[in-house]
Amino acid sequence: MDVSSVLVPADRLKQHLGSPGLVVLDASVGARRGADRVPGARRFDIDGAMSDPGSPVPHTMPSPDRFTEEMRALGVNTSDTVVVYDAAGVYSSARAWWMLRAMGFDRVAVLDGGLPAWIAAGLPTERGEPEPPEPGDFTAHPRPGFFVDADEVAVALGDPGRAVLDARSAGRFAGTEPEPRPGLRGGHMPGSVNLPFTALQDGDGRMLPAPALRDLFADATGGRERLVLSCGSGVTACVLALGAELAGYRDLTVYDGSWSEWGLPSGRRPVETDGTGGTGGTGS
Repeated sequence: MDVSSVLVPADRLKQHLGSPGLVVLDASVGARRGADRVPGARRFDIDGAMSDPGSPVPHTMPSPDRFTEEMRALGVNTSDTVVVYDAAGVYSSARAWWMLRAMGFDRVAVLDGGLPAWIAAGLPTERGEPEPPEPGDFTAHPRPGFFVDADEVAVALGDPGRAVLDARSAGRFAGTEPEPRPGLRGGHMPGSVNLPFTALQDGDGRMLPAPALRDLFADATGGRERLVLSCGSGVTACVLALGAELAGYRDLTVYDGSWSEWGLPSGRRPVETDGTGGTGGTGS
């Protein structure tokens, strides 16, 4: 299956479903995880095994060794092609796509519109757990620069050549809506720009065409090409990464700790609540 594009429509995935060397992964998270799944899909558990168990904040990237172990347990081979999706549309599937890319695996694409698009196309689903696969031979080859920490974000905020984009809703960015995780401060990083991830999608949860995405990013970045992407816990920041890549941006990195780290009540990191920002969804 050709994944030269980072997006795969439902009808094309259906044509190849069950083909040797094609692995479909369900990367749904939290309350957005449903009972139905694409036939044969295996669970890419961002809430559990696919996050660092030693991190004090949620959804952080696991070590290369742990990632290798978990991908092998999912039966993924180095030679496979992977399509990831989630039950919310394009939400946490983009996080799985970005993680695989960060670990040196490029034959991965996102199901455009996710499970809702699959169901809307009248395609079959199943319930229950699939048969455990044979262990794969996947090996992580981590690439530097796909994720950055708070110190690197602080540097980027002071760099006129870089734009720090926040995928959370306008209300959370402004500090007028409460954070869903207790104890976090409201607001945003001084100098960051709000681009809610929902602004990158149509009403059916599919990603906008590349020209529309280019316009959105050009407005948000003021023409800057080097992007640092953040959100609530490093999940929907990856939707921005997906959209930016579709729009032609190549110098991208994700702040893994995102607001779950920056917004901690320690007060170490500066926060603004000036009410600037766009419109859109919640942004995990």
